[in-house]
Amino acid sequence: MMALTKADLLSYEDYERSRDVFRKRIIDLKQRRRLSVGDKITLLFENRETIQFQIQEMIRAERIVDPDKVQGELDVYNALLPGEGELSATLFIEITDSDHIERDLDAFQGIDRGQTVALRAGSLAVYGQFEGGHSKEDKISAVHFVKFCPSSEWMRALAQGGTSASVLVHHPAYRREADVPEEMKQEWLADLRG
Repeated sequence: MMALTKADLLSYEDYERSRDVFRKRIIDLKQRRRLSVGDKITLLFENRETIQFQIQEMIRAERIVDPDKVQGELDVYNALLPGEGELSATLFIEITDSDHIERDLDAFQGIDRGQTVALRAGSLAVYGQFEGGHSKEDKISAVHFVKFCPSSEWMRALAQGGTSASVLVHHPAYRREADVPEEMKQEWLADLRG
């Protein structure tokens, strides 16, 4: 996917005026691109529109008008865009029991290493590669960025009508699988086509 540039962004003032319409469109889009895998893991599959929204919201929240700081936001968030033939997701570990946040989050140590999150198309699986820097030996973040680089065979299987797709989380403390709805499959195919 082509990286976002300053030309793709609305000015702070223009975004503020059109935010409600923009936000509604992105909320609708994210519903097709978000999947809960059990009760503690959610993946949001990113594309140019979801990333543009994140950047616009950061500019709004922090009132960023300096062009160098805007470029800094672009640099950070463009890294989350899927490359050619890739899928990219933000993975959220959702802990809702405030009395056990640290304990429950620590149980997910290692989720960002090895073959722990997979996308299946029929009998074929592609495992996610996590962006580094979101966990240490004794601490783990609740938000991770993961990219999937499927083979052409996997992509053909996904594109075949009637092929089942799912997301699998295979971690010692958490093993879940969720079926991928058809509209999400279509979003994946659009991303993979670029």
